[in-house]
Amino acid sequence: MKFYPEKCKIEDKRMQPFIDPDEIWDYIKNTKADPEYVRSIIAKSLNKERLTLKETAALINADTPELIEEIKEGARQLKEKVYGNRIVLFAPLYIGNKCSNNCSYCGFRSTNTDAIRKTLDDQEIIREVEALEDNGHKRLILVYGEHRDYSAEYIAHTVKLTYKVKKGPGEIRRVNINAAPFDIDGFRTIKDAGIGTYQVFQETYHEDTYKKYHLGGKKADYNWRVTSLDRAQEAGIDDVGIGALFGLYDWRFEVMALVRHTNHFEAIYNVGPHTISFPRIKDAAGLNLDPKYEVSDEEFTRLIAILRLAVPYTGLILTARETPAVRDEVISFGVSQIDGGTKLELGSYSDSLNEEQDLNKEQFHIADSRSLNEVIDELLQKNFLPSFCTACYRKGRTGEHFMEFSVPGFIKRFCTPNAILTLAEYLMDYAQDDTKDKGWQNIENELKGLEDGGYDTKDLRERIEKVKQGERDLYY
Repeated sequence: MKFYPEKCKIEDKRMQPFIDPDEIWDYIKNTKADPEYVRSIIAKSLNKERLTLKETAALINADTPELIEEIKEGARQLKEKVYGNRIVLFAPLYIGNKCSNNCSYCGFRSTNTDAIRKTLDDQEIIREVEALEDNGHKRLILVYGEHRDYSAEYIAHTVKLTYKVKKGPGEIRRVNINAAPFDIDGFRTIKDAGIGTYQVFQETYHEDTYKKYHLGGKKADYNWRVTSLDRAQEAGIDDVGIGALFGLYDWRFEVMALVRHTNHFEAIYNVGPHTISFPRIKDAAGLNLDPKYEVSDEEFTRLIAILRLAVPYTGLILTARETPAVRDEVISFGVSQIDGGTKLELGSYSDSLNEEQDLNKEQFHIADSRSLNEVIDELLQKNFLPSFCTACYRKGRTGEHFMEFSVPGFIKRFCTPNAILTLAEYLMDYAQDDTKDKGWQNIENELKGLEDGGYDTKDLRERIEKVKQGERDLYY
């Protein structure tokens, strides 16, 4: 495939900062949102072409109700073209909350003396993974505070341990990581453990604001943070996830910066980020924030639609920070991955007696406490296809290779069948009876849709029957 990077004031170079705030604000302040121009941008995105910074700024500045709805409708159509009805499901597993950083918005910050610090030992990790497997999870993201105890070697150890845990039909097939940035050698150590995606969120791309909120620890170094995933790429981790914490600075700037980060990856490594996350500030212990940049529900749903159009092939992740109502709305026009059955307190998945959230034991508050089965059931009611697929990672379709498959649209040949097979596994092994009925009907509808599109489903139907007979982990 071929990218057409735009010319930016700061030249893209390996492992060097690339954000020019004046350039970003110039686009935002001086790009007109003429209705016909906005519609031409939506049409370009529907042709599955990534948008430029100027085009993204035009969508940001399109603030009339009519144009906002057109942007959302364009995002709905694009999501259907690229992802079909699939929604990928995962769960976060917090391994430890020790942290040497002092980020004023975070419950893990080093100066929060009320925080109850804990690191799961190996047996506790095993129990947590078993509990997640008992619910049907196949994809996890392991989360760590940023602390010397959580070295590259330690993270690699916990990844290998997680993959080894098997309970009944349960197993974890993809382990993603959200942890501190490392040097290239550290990233290589973690890569060798067999991870999937490595996430590092910049939190805010606006350097002056970044310095305001990051008051100590290695994370206070803006340049070390913003170039972190360059080092991951240099180490061979070609599936990386970027993100911004909305509510620290102007949401318009952060959206533009996420697109600029995507430009940077494409210019240097010929592949964009695998995922973009956009967590929104929620309650945390002793939260200390400037309310000026609080992001409303209306702004939040808009920015997700804009990101969907700006980066057609990048996965968008929405977490349980958001309410079920917000999650249900944005799934239709942007989001491709969500968590389900989420618990943030360390050790809480295996502790069935503890249902209360304690902010002194968590990084932030969650607003969607539905079980995994409840999330899946509601997705099925809305005709989405819940997926636990991990095939691309395991077949080597990652990074630039993933783009080679996904950009021409070939990925739907793999993703919909693989999603169906993983849903069939869940229905056989974990689903409640009423969810099973909905799920099998959903699968039949998807099969008919594939057949109507000219896809021969004979082999897929045979594999579904094998799943019903007890075979597992069948994928294309």
